[in-house]
Amino acid sequence: MTNFNWEGVGVALVTPFHADESIDYKGLLRLLKHTENYVDYWVVHGTTGEAVTTTAQEKAEILQFIKANNPKQVPIMYGLGGNNTRYILEELKKIDFEGVGAILSVSPYYNKPSQSGIIKHYQAIADHSPVPVMLYNVPGRTSSNLSVETTLALAKHPNILGIKEASGNITQCMQLAKDKPKDFLLLSGDDILTVPSVSFGAVGVISVLANALPKEFCQMVKFALNGDYVNASILLYRFLALNDLMYAEGNPVGVKALLEVMGICGSYVRPPMDRASDGLLEKIKQELKNFKF
Repeated sequence: MTNFNWEGVGVALVTPFHADESIDYKGLLRLLKHTENYVDYWVVHGTTGEAVTTTAQEKAEILQFIKANNPKQVPIMYGLGGNNTRYILEELKKIDFEGVGAILSVSPYYNKPSQSGIIKHYQAIADHSPVPVMLYNVPGRTSSNLSVETTLALAKHPNILGIKEASGNITQCMQLAKDKPKDFLLLSGDDILTVPSVSFGAVGVISVLANALPKEFCQMVKFALNGDYVNASILLYRFLALNDLMYAEGNPVGVKALLEVMGICGSYVRPPMDRASDGLLEKIKQELKNFKF
């Protein structure tokens, strides 16, 4: 799995919970079965998986459960990032990387390091990680941006394989696509920007919507990767309204509400997140009825 190219669609798996906030493993199993035939890989313990509010023990148990319920050998990317470099290096020693092909590491948040600080942070992680590292740029959550220059500097590290770009800055993404090494992977971090991103060099996406609509979303991305932007755009436009609802009250609130409507798992989230309001839930139900593929 360590040689997997990570192109196509990776789904940022949600972590299903019961009403008492314990892990809903039956719901997780349904989610795995719902996605396994369509997505190219699973991303475990990302933002959508509420990694900031699950414990180290829960993370280990969830990972082991996913490994044990992966008959199709779907590749696994593991979310491991944060704003304490030394802590991440210690965690790298504790994780069972058997069956894990790469880590997705979010740029440091809250302490707002300089670009040189970000470079040293990622270089340290890449030096110590037993599997390749995927950078994750999401300024809307971290309050810092991986500049093109910073990303290109990090691309020189032999254990850094690419970046999930969720800045929403198309010009920045295009500049990166233009200047990056050929073997450095550019992934979209925004579902709705995947098709245009593929048009200028992205090779896939790490998706939220693929939790609920893996078949439809993966078909859209396949069209784009095959250069069929007419059909890719037709499908993209059908996702527009539903995609907006996914983030109206924060991620993964929207997609969990959608998954509940579809009978896959409950919509429970851990504080400080709150379940979808009745108004949002009704909008999601209506939009799902309107969704045509």
